[in-house]
Amino acid sequence: MDTVASTGISSFGWRYWIIQPHLAMHIPDGFLNLPVILVTWIIAIGLIALAIRQAQAEYQERTVPLMGVCAAFIFAAQMINFPIPGGTSGHLLGGTLAGALLGPWAGSLVMVAVFIVQGVLFQDGGLTVLGANIFNMGLIGTFGGYYLYRTVRFAIGRDRLSGLVIGAAIAAWTSVVVASIVCALELAISRTVPLAVAFTAMASWHVLIGIGEALITVVALSFIWRTRPELLYDPPRKTKVSTSRPLSRY
Repeated sequence: MDTVASTGISSFGWRYWIIQPHLAMHIPDGFLNLPVILVTWIIAIGLIALAIRQAQAEYQERTVPLMGVCAAFIFAAQMINFPIPGGTSGHLLGGTLAGALLGPWAGSLVMVAVFIVQGVLFQDGGLTVLGANIFNMGLIGTFGGYYLYRTVRFAIGRDRLSGLVIGAAIAAWTSVVVASIVCALELAISRTVPLAVAFTAMASWHVLIGIGEALITVVALSFIWRTRPELLYDPPRKTKVSTSRPLSRY
């Protein structure tokens, strides 16, 4: 990638446009070196094994159908791209959404299943770097997104819609930006592109892509809050209304 014909385009320029088509963070084969591939695979497999263990211990059978529905929704939603200035586009990642609905463990398993199907059947991301794609977009987005969402929501008010909206928006946007920065670091460590180029190409555009992620996440969770709040992993607590009659004064 370091040898190109001289066309008057600066080194920064052509490297920027090479990395730009992959702004959705689905890293293709050949973009990461072997050490980064191995480390991300080890982390991904370890977290997947832990997620399976925790999910089996914590969740009931009724969670399985919800996991299937959530996976189908996220997979379908990722097929819908929204335009971003500069000739590229973004789509939902869904980590925060999956975490808010299913919790971090089952949510992570859903995201892993989605990315495996995308990589194997639709060639959306390479197979050798599937561990990195799962780590970046699934595990960081789900674990980090869920715990940030939970922290903000509980700080504002667990039983208030405003807490869910603000928490989901902040967590969804942050998870996308952080995942893009981690992806940029992996590309830089692999010497695919310089860190400055990777960081500029990934983080700058994902600041905008994160806004779309936040909007979709907030709309979906707000709808569930109003219609089936019990489906949320941290459902709002019902306010107990006292049925006792007040004492009469004579």
